Amino acid sequence: MRIAPANAPKTASVKDTAGNFGLHDALRYGPRSLAAEVKTESGIRGRLENWEATQDNLKLTMQRNVYGLHAPMRLMMERKIAADIPRIPGMCHSNLHLDILMGRDETIGTPDIFLGNVQGPPLNDIHSEIERQTRGQ
Repeated sequence: MRIAPANAPKTASVKDTAGNFGLHDALRYGPRSLAAEVKTESGIRGRLENWEATQDNLKLTMQRNVYGLHAPMRLMMERKIAADIPRIPGMCHSNLHLDILMGRDETIGTPDIFLGNVQGPPLNDIHSEIERQTRGQ
């Protein structure tokens, strides 16, 4: 004789397994899970994390609808070229061209404030890094 059916989930919430009296039936559905009952992650969190990408896609779609397919393709090509500019290792750098293409030139964020605190390679290794970059080209 089985106490719990074979297809019962390992953990269940009270909302899913409440009987007539509103109590969790542990014999049928297994032990109660507080993690399943308290969902802290909501849909708004994912939307906020993807806010910049969503806005960028919206702007590209609007450019496509107004100017045609070539406008967002050209902008994406320019962004890729601006992002792939080689840098001198160990030196602080900012990519103003990419910021202008992304529309971030009029905003102030943490990369703008803490630009001098960027950790690069150790100072004694700069020459080998530059040699490695020139060999790759």
